[in-house]
Amino acid sequence: MKHQQIRALVQIADSGSIRAAARQLHISQSALTRAMRELEEDVGAELITRSYRGVTFTPAGNALLQRARLILETIDRARNEVKQITGGSGARVTIGVTPVVAATMLPGIYRQFIHQMPEANLKLTEGLLTGIVPDLIEGRLDFGVAIATQNELPQELVFNPLCQIESCVAGRVDHPLVNETDWPALLQQRWVLNLTHGSSANHLLDWLDQQGLPRPQHIVSCTSPLLMLEMMRRTDLIGYGPARFLQDDLAARGVASFNIQPQPPANSLGIVRVRGVPITPAAQLLESLFIRSANYSFSP
Repeated sequence: MKHQQIRALVQIADSGSIRAAARQLHISQSALTRAMRELEEDVGAELITRSYRGVTFTPAGNALLQRARLILETIDRARNEVKQITGGSGARVTIGVTPVVAATMLPGIYRQFIHQMPEANLKLTEGLLTGIVPDLIEGRLDFGVAIATQNELPQELVFNPLCQIESCVAGRVDHPLVNETDWPALLQQRWVLNLTHGSSANHLLDWLDQQGLPRPQHIVSCTSPLLMLEMMRRTDLIGYGPARFLQDDLAARGVASFNIQPQPPANSLGIVRVRGVPITPAAQLLESLFIRSANYSFSP
């Protein structure tokens, strides 16, 4: 399995056809076809099927494609790491973070990071665990910071808990039920929740089941924290999420948390990385800043 073959496989997936991929790689179509045949012979399986509509990947091809992306990203990071070690500029770090991280520890970490590495290029992506996991597996992220547990992650990923974070029920500041203390009464109302796997809302629903309480009868499913906040601010929809996010003076202005008890247990926030894959010195620095900042940012 050669680097050129791996690169060609990924380019075919990105371009959608052998002709377009060959043009992007500046090689002939016949040379690219030959490279794919050699790769298929090497792995002992058909990887792509060709038709007048273009190419489609077989199950084996899709499995190899996922690994191929990680291989290329790892090689690229290796070059970047060597450049950093030998004094070259242009360090690049890409991380995925959940909204509660952006509203708490991230601004201070950014100031420390850019002070120590002013020439570094930092790319931030926002998302929950379901978005961070595939980006990590395919090598698009150095690491992620998310709410998770080790047993809900694929085997190739490892979770390093940083701290526990509480969640809360919230709505607009003048919500008619802001002082409600009865769960069944609240659960009869309309809610806006992020039902993505690994979200705080999913943990709430699981907890309600364990307590023998009914789930909310009416749920607006929303994957965007910004949209969720706006709907909570401007309607009577009730939301649920990390308390530090829903109680933040800037991010959650116009939103108030409800003092209903009992509350579901806290969730673990931590760093998610690809198991056994080293990260660059710049990414190591950023990771260490997260570890040092966690206890301070999320202390009571």
